[in-house]
Amino acid sequence: MSILEQLVRDIQLPKMARIRQKFPRPVLEDIPAVVREQLKKEGILDRVKKGDRVAITAGSRGIANIAVIIREIVSSLKEVGAHPFIIPTMGSHGGATAQGQVEVLHSLGITEEAVGAPIRATMEVVQLGTTKNGLPVCFDKYAATEADATVVVGRIKPHTSFRGNYESGLAKMIVIGLGKQIGAEICHATGLANMSARIEDIARVAIDKSNIIFGVGILENAYDETCKIVAVPRERIMEDEPALLQEAKSYLPQIPFNKYDVLIVDEIGKNISGTGMDTNVVGRYTSSAVTCEPKVQKIVILDLTEETHGNANGMGLGDICSRRMFAKIDFEKTYANPLTSRVVASVKIPMVMNTDIQAIRAAIKTCLDVDYDKIRMIRIKNTLKVDDMYISEHLLDEARANPLIEILEEPRPMEFDENGNLF
Repeated sequence: MSILEQLVRDIQLPKMARIRQKFPRPVLEDIPAVVREQLKKEGILDRVKKGDRVAITAGSRGIANIAVIIREIVSSLKEVGAHPFIIPTMGSHGGATAQGQVEVLHSLGITEEAVGAPIRATMEVVQLGTTKNGLPVCFDKYAATEADATVVVGRIKPHTSFRGNYESGLAKMIVIGLGKQIGAEICHATGLANMSARIEDIARVAIDKSNIIFGVGILENAYDETCKIVAVPRERIMEDEPALLQEAKSYLPQIPFNKYDVLIVDEIGKNISGTGMDTNVVGRYTSSAVTCEPKVQKIVILDLTEETHGNANGMGLGDICSRRMFAKIDFEKTYANPLTSRVVASVKIPMVMNTDIQAIRAAIKTCLDVDYDKIRMIRIKNTLKVDDMYISEHLLDEARANPLIEILEEPRPMEFDENGNLF
């Protein structure tokens, strides 16, 4: 028995109950029909001329129905005689290489076969101009020089590391997505507290000086389902996005307990959130630009998603991880993010324990001022899936008092395989 195992072996694990919480659930049933309806609005598809080469942005997030949405945009453009192509727009993600970014799109189901248009990837940019403060405004080379028009597609939602009128959305896609790695670096250079203002300044110049013709904004409900798609003409992107962001914030899922001791996160990844796990859900942030009252003492990370391709950005939000997660880290891809964003806290390595059971026991053992026999523990698959979760038996009374929570299974012991990893 190793010394680590000896140090945690006496920590007893609580029984866990499965619960489901209910969120408001607006949802779009016919995604293709909604996309086509939005594109028919005045100032959208009517701006495309026959023979136009049209670049369509595609980012690195795991957006619900994204391949279907892009496919319908491609199809609609072809119907008016245009020649669309897809460009990866994800800053430094995919290891900040063109091939890496293509691989990210493929992992999200965005392939030429799936969407009906070729993917053209480059990390090269063209400088369109400068902001009033002298910031360079960069734009994907293929979109700038080989397209007659560009369509910006992206999900609008609260950012994980900063606040403002413009967080994750179309403006950020223009500045950091179309700006590629260099655009991301320019935007992050003075820190996250200034991000929203920089995004606004750069995006306004980019829209004015580029061939962007319209944007397609996507909102999701708390169940990671598409609940709104809106096409916005170029001149309305900056005006309409703040209201859409506020609407998106109203759908943000939450863990329904104000104070607890341990959070087990089965998986993190760039397809889940830019920081691997959504900081707005777990209540931890990698920058002082956003602060909140701590809800949890220790966070355990057990694995990386396949779609993240070894990018473990966000592991710094955790306190302890399993060795199986650590073994999957691709440091080249992981470190491209903090070297661009300047946020090194997001990639600090948690304490590595050999097995899941050791990691969970270590998290419990290192909590302060707790009754080890009454540990308040929560387990989630990832921060996109917090409707169903497991809670320790010592949170049950609180759960039963919440009318938005349903108890699906009564408490039972946690189950591990022969290697000490959770089923």
